[in-house]
Amino acid sequence: MSKRVLLADDHTIVRAGLRNLLERQSGVEVVGEAGNGREAVKLSRELSPDIIVMDISMPELNGIEATRQIMSATPSAKVLVLSVHSDKRFVANALAAGASGYLLKNCAIDELMLAIQTVCEDQTYLSIKIADVLVKDYVKQLTGADSGARPVLSPRECEVLQLLAEGKTTKQIAASLHLSPKTVESHRRQIMEKLGIHSIAELTKYAIRAGLTSLEL
Repeated sequence: MSKRVLLADDHTIVRAGLRNLLERQSGVEVVGEAGNGREAVKLSRELSPDIIVMDISMPELNGIEATRQIMSATPSAKVLVLSVHSDKRFVANALAAGASGYLLKNCAIDELMLAIQTVCEDQTYLSIKIADVLVKDYVKQLTGADSGARPVLSPRECEVLQLLAEGKTTKQIAASLHLSPKTVESHRRQIMEKLGIHSIAELTKYAIRAGLTSLEL
């Protein structure tokens, strides 16, 4: 039986290229495409794909938060991250959100197919470079070389932070997340307090560095 795949990437040309490559392989059917994290969550619920190939840097809702929401609603879902980011923060956050695998976008189609097969068999797949990143980070933790604590934001705070960084107003964020403007303002204050940040410009820079938005510095 063919593996039903949902593609989530904010670049149309990337989705088209992936669809073209995957549909040339036996045992794979691309059942849908999402241009941002919210669409990915919605289509995952509607289409029930066997696996979601997920980018991280997307507007509206990034791939990590989308993965967290998908896994919360459907724990049996399989998410394979396909990203340009090899930084340990992105990898660790994606896996913590429930992703079953992490690949870099410079991988070959053979590796992508192997990753899809591996993840669909309830195993974790990491590209060699990503595995190396995690091992080195683990060694640093064992030796105490990376002891700096990072502020922890809740999933909702991450959503609000991304939308603030993308220039959305309080009313727009409230409408998008189905919250009251007062609640959005409360989240904004809590985020700033946790991060020790005092302006939207600083928030935007933090969101970019943390991989919460597709914007660039």
